[in-house]
Amino acid sequence: MKRGCLLLIALANPACAEPVFVSRAAELPVQHIYDGGWEHFVGGGVAVMDCNGDNRPDLFVAGGENPARLFVNVTQHPGAPIQFREGAPPPLHHVTGAYPLDIDGDGFLDLAVLRVGPDVLLRGGPDCAFEDASELWAFRPRDAWTTAFSATWEPGQAFPAFAFGHYVDRANPDGPFEACDTSALFRPEGSGYGTPEPIAPGFCALSMLITDWQRQGQPELRISNDRHYYVRGGYEQMFRLNPLGERTEDWPQISLWGMGIASQDLTGDGLPEVMMTSMGDQLLQINTGAGFVDAPYEIGTYAHVPFTGDDGRPSTGWHAEFGDIDNDGRADLFIAKGNVDQMPSNAIHDPNNLLMQRSDGTFVEKAGIAGIATTERSRGAALSDLDGDGRLDIVVVNRRAPMEVWQNETPETGHWAGIEPVLTINTRAVGAWIELRTTSGVQVREVTVGGGHAGGQAGPAHFGIGPATQAEVRIVWPDGDRSEWTSIEIDQVTRVSADGAGLAQSR
Repeated sequence: MKRGCLLLIALANPACAEPVFVSRAAELPVQHIYDGGWEHFVGGGVAVMDCNGDNRPDLFVAGGENPARLFVNVTQHPGAPIQFREGAPPPLHHVTGAYPLDIDGDGFLDLAVLRVGPDVLLRGGPDCAFEDASELWAFRPRDAWTTAFSATWEPGQAFPAFAFGHYVDRANPDGPFEACDTSALFRPEGSGYGTPEPIAPGFCALSMLITDWQRQGQPELRISNDRHYYVRGGYEQMFRLNPLGERTEDWPQISLWGMGIASQDLTGDGLPEVMMTSMGDQLLQINTGAGFVDAPYEIGTYAHVPFTGDDGRPSTGWHAEFGDIDNDGRADLFIAKGNVDQMPSNAIHDPNNLLMQRSDGTFVEKAGIAGIATTERSRGAALSDLDGDGRLDIVVVNRRAPMEVWQNETPETGHWAGIEPVLTINTRAVGAWIELRTTSGVQVREVTVGGGHAGGQAGPAHFGIGPATQAEVRIVWPDGDRSEWTSIEIDQVTRVSADGAGLAQSR
């Protein structure tokens, strides 16, 4: 594979300043820590969503044995110090993670809450009000240890299908080793849910992503599994959804200590690559359309040992997420790192990675220069524009250490555009493809729910566009309809909906 194939966009005048971040953890109304015993060695996710309609992302954060917390964004204006007030969700303990999505199509974002114990569906309402709607929606999960989630809207359905990924079967008297649990697929029945279908075999799922990775209108479920507890012969999995069945005949059985999944088109062919975090190598795979091949080591994304300090033992990667930190038109990569607890085979002081993509498609470490190379036991994370200034900020959830909030103050960044497609049913257009075109080329995003490690986002897709001053957008809607290219304003968030063959726009 030629090095140039990983070039997303070559810019004549890319952003050239080094990334700069400032800690805003002290601005949180209360110190938040993800804590607990062995059942909370994994998990620790954060859900990012605008739950009150003020165009500022809010945070619902897992607490483990501590209570989960809702932080409502009260940042005064773009570029102002990021600030939050504490919200009042239903009291929940033993939360491992959460994902935002509009389950009932009422326009308010709801939460699928992952727990050690029965999972919960929280229905969102005005001003970030949430209530337990599990019984209302006939959602009756079993008592399990849930660590992964993904969702999609299947044709003709008003409610989404859910995949909940389970870790170790705590009821197995011979566990925890060789005691991986099966996972569960819930399909809607009317305005609620019926008996789930088992997703088996189970190899201790830690991340799930439903993605139409071949762009053929057939989303499939990818599962990343923890090799540490594998049933012998365990591996990363792909499941077809209709009917539910494991893809084995044409799927290589790769074994990892799989922790998280990130998906992003890096090659410019419109097909998403996949990043899988692990204990040791962080594995980037290139999408060929027929399958995936490992990226060359020289790409700079393997991040297999700490990049600073004298601890040469393997790293432990958790949440991974692509995002354009300096808005130069090239996707960068953040990886949250941290030892499981005191595992002697792996690095204890394991700094998070900020891998910035260069014009030749390779990645270079910048977390130390950016000031974010902390060495706590990080778990979940998110890249999101928390203050509305067009630069992606960073949230990191740590095990047995305070949560971090990093404000992006990188100078000399490029232009940007935020695009949020909306529909009447499946209001956030999950399953749509967003294509943004400038003179430098086309960038592509798939609207998904899932991936990461125990947490995800609902909101506009962020595109850095470098020096470009004009941009056009096209949406491939979940039903396959394709809009015409439509000009948009840059340096702002634009919501788009179908308007015949075109797109209606609003802010």
